[in-house]
Amino acid sequence: MLEVNKNRVFQVGIIGLMVFVLVFPGVKISAQGVADLTNQIESKKDEVNDIKKQMAVYEKNIANKQAEAMSLYNQIDILENQIAKTKLDISATQKEIEQIKLENREVELKIITIEDKISGQKNNLATIIQEIHQADKENPLKIFLSNNSMSDFFNQTEYIKDLQNGLQDSLGTIKQEKKELVTKKEQIEKQEEQLAILKEELEVKIVEQQGETIYKDTLLVQTKESEAKYQQLYTQAKQEHQSISSEIYSLEQAYREKLKQKKAQNQPVLTDSALSWPVPQRRITSTFHDPDYPFRYLFEHPAIDVASSQGTKITAPAEGYVLKAKDNGMGYSYISLIHADGISTVFGHVSKIYVKNDEYVSKGEVIGLTGGMPGTPGAGRLCTGPHLHFEVRLNGIPVNPLNYLP
Repeated sequence: MLEVNKNRVFQVGIIGLMVFVLVFPGVKISAQGVADLTNQIESKKDEVNDIKKQMAVYEKNIANKQAEAMSLYNQIDILENQIAKTKLDISATQKEIEQIKLENREVELKIITIEDKISGQKNNLATIIQEIHQADKENPLKIFLSNNSMSDFFNQTEYIKDLQNGLQDSLGTIKQEKKELVTKKEQIEKQEEQLAILKEELEVKIVEQQGETIYKDTLLVQTKESEAKYQQLYTQAKQEHQSISSEIYSLEQAYREKLKQKKAQNQPVLTDSALSWPVPQRRITSTFHDPDYPFRYLFEHPAIDVASSQGTKITAPAEGYVLKAKDNGMGYSYISLIHADGISTVFGHVSKIYVKNDEYVSKGEVIGLTGGMPGTPGAGRLCTGPHLHFEVRLNGIPVNPLNYLP
């Protein structure tokens, strides 16, 4: 009987060796593949860092030009630096997309390796269970009598204990490997989400670069390279901005009085002022009072600019009434809403308007479409590419929208 048990030990060892030989080559190949991908990923990161260093040079040039006196050629220089910077930004985003694809492949290879390990452990587990089952079928007294000595009997008993311990170890290993497998698959899902965001940003950036080029060319045509015409053009733009801002302020004050009267008469009034993002995108290209705003010499930027594809749906960030829906044709078109608690919002460079003055809108309702591409309806004079100009006002005064968004 001892010889039979020894044979079983030998068989288990042979089967384990076969599993190791079958699984290990796959693991070895995957490890090599992972190493190659890791090197490629690091190379992409280096390329992105190099591009960002080049972008920093153009950012510095733009900042220096913005510090100089306003002039046509100064503005052209700023635009040319901005176009060059955007081109680099596009290249960096493309590299980041390639990097994430490589990272996904790296994780996929690791998943294959883990699945191979789990498969090998399951084979080991099946062999151990079979051995334990065979041992359980034999009567302990028969095993004792069949062994030549007490030592052989205890060896047999220890062998069975080793099998049981091996069973527990295999189960623990499988559990740990499955946990790691779930983690890796979750990592893939997150990277796929990031990949989708980057692809969308890339599309917007490509259009932004086109818009900046169109704006520069249009500016040269409109001014005919005349400094006097340039100064006249931007004086008109400044006056237009001041006029719109003053009109919205006056309209809001009047509408607040109207709401007070409704409340005094126990009529339903606005109650919700908790704002949500008006577009799905959240990449901000100009902040509130942005020091790098390209037209800061005309006025402080009273909003945030959110990069959005031309024609993106704009939704009401809270319930409210339409204070003003201004379709200005090929000029600057906008929508202004009034909300509860002294809050109002303004949406600029709108290409389509779906609401009317004094109309009630519910939170999340589509009120229009974004625009901003130079030379398109609603873009206005001061726009170099598709985006949403989003203002938040408190008691009629512009405040930082990021303080009111989730």
